[in-house]
Amino acid sequence: MTNSRPLTVAALALTIALVSTALPASAQVKPGDVITPDNASKVAGLVSPGNFTLVRQGMTMKIVPTGHLDWPPPYKAATEQYSPQVSLTADGDLKGYVAGLPFPLVDATDPDAATKIMWNFQFRPLYTDDLDQRGVEAVSHRAGSPNEIEHFTFGHLGFYNSVGRTEVAPMPMDPDLLKTGIASRSGAFPILEPAEMRGAGIVRERYAIPGFEDAVWEYSAETRRLRRLPISELSDAFGVASRDGVGPNYSGAPGATSYASTWDPDSAFGFSARIQDYTYRLLGERPMLASVEAENSPAQTCAADNGSTVCPENWEMRNLYVIEATAKPRALLGSNVIIPKRIFYIDSEGWFITASDQYNPQGQLWKTIATFHAYRDRAEPNARVAIYPFKRIFQTALVDEDITSGFSTVVYSPGYSGHDDSMFINMGAVDRTFYTPQKMVQLGH
Repeated sequence: MTNSRPLTVAALALTIALVSTALPASAQVKPGDVITPDNASKVAGLVSPGNFTLVRQGMTMKIVPTGHLDWPPPYKAATEQYSPQVSLTADGDLKGYVAGLPFPLVDATDPDAATKIMWNFQFRPLYTDDLDQRGVEAVSHRAGSPNEIEHFTFGHLGFYNSVGRTEVAPMPMDPDLLKTGIASRSGAFPILEPAEMRGAGIVRERYAIPGFEDAVWEYSAETRRLRRLPISELSDAFGVASRDGVGPNYSGAPGATSYASTWDPDSAFGFSARIQDYTYRLLGERPMLASVEAENSPAQTCAADNGSTVCPENWEMRNLYVIEATAKPRALLGSNVIIPKRIFYIDSEGWFITASDQYNPQGQLWKTIATFHAYRDRAEPNARVAIYPFKRIFQTALVDEDITSGFSTVVYSPGYSGHDDSMFINMGAVDRTFYTPQKMVQLGH
């Protein structure tokens, strides 16, 4: 879908300021409503501008009552124990953090509120120790076509944290941090499909050392080559070059390549770049719709928009923080990120990103992300191993669409591998040696 009058960041900020005080009567919903393109006006102002495009093109929403998301007991205890000692440094870095939520009480009038909210997102209660998702799938579609343009399947997608650990020993910190300086390791490998990328993958190492950039490694099984990636490339789409010329329209981002995918590594879980690499501004705190207690896991492909999103799914009114994130200049690297500005919608109870609108260097709305979460004691209905003694929050799907072209990628987590257990959260399924370049090369052969 082509946006004839692109929405700029300045226009969005003004819109949020206006609707934060009073929502129009036409933009009201109630439990039991089903939102389709025919009555999409009901949610105007209750979803992000980019997500509203998804609704107008067919993403069906089932409105349900607002629920309560409780934190895992170990996370709650860590927050109570350690949060009183946490503060921000003069340059916005985190000081005194051990585990749990850094800032359980955020004052919207605090000039550092936006930065504190982002650190809360970084150490949100969803996954604190480790995550191993097996068989995650990412499926791309061109606008108006039910046919898959590309289908990715990852053997493993997840991470291992050395700080903020609350459920699996060593807690609350892995002593490896003192030797390596690596605070977390994450990755997606080996790729199982498409065939031309089989065995490939990507690994990211994040340092706790001030001023240290993430170390990112990419492996190609075809060439058996492991190479270090520039940080700026992590906001570029992940995938293979589009063979038939139907890839997304990246005209809004100079230097980006055309891929058969829109999803970029910096957009994993809504946002995965370093908190320190952006400046933040709180645009508002307001009631909006989000999908936080999904009915389906795995998520269901949306037939109404030919698979561009997932639906029908439960949506409920939530209290969200709206944060503008602007990438800091990267003069030392000689290049800037491809997505210079993002607008995040962050749940004030679960502290995860529910939506993200992304803007091109000209300040025009370019891409949108919608995330879908569930709250239960297991990710898959027939799980036999990954079952928890309490309900926990996890992401079931992520939609990433280029709204200038309608090209969309949907990440399904869990995927449709057929396994009863494929998502292991804080279970010690992976250790510090797993999401590493060495392991990626080993599994990619």
